[in-house]
Amino acid sequence: MNKLKVTKKLVTSDTKWISKNIRRLTFTYYDQDFVNNQNGDYIKLLFKEDKLDSEKILVRPYTVRKFRNKEHELDIDFTIHGQDVGYASSWAYNAKIGDEISITGPSPKPKIDKNSSWFFFIGDMSALPVISTYLEELPSFSKGIVVIEIISEEDKIELKKPKNISINWVINDEPSKQNNYLLEFVKSCTWLSGQPYVWVACEFNNMKSLRRFFQKEKGIDKQKMYISSYWKVGLDQEEHKEVKKTDSINWN
Repeated sequence: MNKLKVTKKLVTSDTKWISKNIRRLTFTYYDQDFVNNQNGDYIKLLFKEDKLDSEKILVRPYTVRKFRNKEHELDIDFTIHGQDVGYASSWAYNAKIGDEISITGPSPKPKIDKNSSWFFFIGDMSALPVISTYLEELPSFSKGIVVIEIISEEDKIELKKPKNISINWVINDEPSKQNNYLLEFVKSCTWLSGQPYVWVACEFNNMKSLRRFFQKEKGIDKQKMYISSYWKVGLDQEEHKEVKKTDSINWN
């Protein structure tokens, strides 16, 4: 059995589709050890492996999109890959009011340097929830560029943001196939003046290409950048975690 932190239980209290491929589940919680603002923090959903006699627990990290402490509610946005693709995605696709899920966390999202001249956020649909929370928390005078890769035109959603931050959508209807859509679009962007803070989260191979671009071609210092992979084509979460760990050691 996996060693886990203290768990909490969430109960599904509402469901709705906010785009063609994003389903938002609202959960009610009864534990009292949440704090007042956990928007953008991440929790880990716990699933029992779907194999005979297996006691293995599968961990799937997700962002808290909205947190309402007074109501004891939180929202999680799931990118749906199909009715039976992936433990978390298929569970969210089929979730009904009253369904329960155990979690650990929340843990805080990475801090960004809000004193930067401008901000450059890049991600795919796995990163859209946390990028949305950053945009909502930035000062109104902030400037920047956001590039989000989505599966279809129908996955564009309205984002609350400072007026001087531009939102750019990159369509990739086959995210499971290797491509450079994100990198090519980022390269085409006109940079703003001053020192940016760069934030990137996406598929592993795309992350490495973007990291190389920002470090080698743009000379961005590690201290002015957060860059991470949330998944990897062809690997499950457990396999991706190991690849990500090795890559992080080598990078640092």
